[in-house]
Amino acid sequence: MEREALFRALERSLMEDLRPSIALEALFAGAVPPEFEPLRRMKTTAQSPVHHPEGNVWNHTMLVVDEAAKRRAESKDPAALMWAALLHDVGKPDTTRVRKGKITSYGHETLGAELARRFLQCFSADQDLIGRVCALIRYHMQVLFVGKGMPFADVNGMRENADLEEVALLGLCDRMGRLNADAEQEAENIRIFLERCGR
Repeated sequence: MEREALFRALERSLMEDLRPSIALEALFAGAVPPEFEPLRRMKTTAQSPVHHPEGNVWNHTMLVVDEAAKRRAESKDPAALMWAALLHDVGKPDTTRVRKGKITSYGHETLGAELARRFLQCFSADQDLIGRVCALIRYHMQVLFVGKGMPFADVNGMRENADLEEVALLGLCDRMGRLNADAEQEAENIRIFLERCGR
């Protein structure tokens, strides 16, 4: 499939399908144009089995995308939510390391925002949408950082550059996009995050 057609098929699936993962698995089953390699690389990027029993980054992303599709109607900005769900971990292939026997991907959200910008600019002139997608990706880890009071928390930066409720919604999809996720616990984590952000 040529690059423009593949992008449009991706867009259609993200915005219309109840389970976009079904179409995405088919679209990425074979060779893809070079512009899509950042997404394909997620299939060969391992994650911590403790935090991600579902396996590699692609498996996790498919679960997140399906979770986001269930919650599209809750979003003020469904296009940004869905693209961010697909691209939120696109920085992991380049940041994943094994440190002291543990798989980590420190800084994947910052690199991911830049990679997502480059990817989307290949196909879209909508800079406002691209900016909103990249802001969600850049701040999606804040749900964890703020909720746990970690030193990487940046509430002020997030409030200036992203919509807190949309970050929370993506964060919930991210947390639910793993095997055996505890829906009650994750909802409580989001409540704590919003409370600590002053909402």
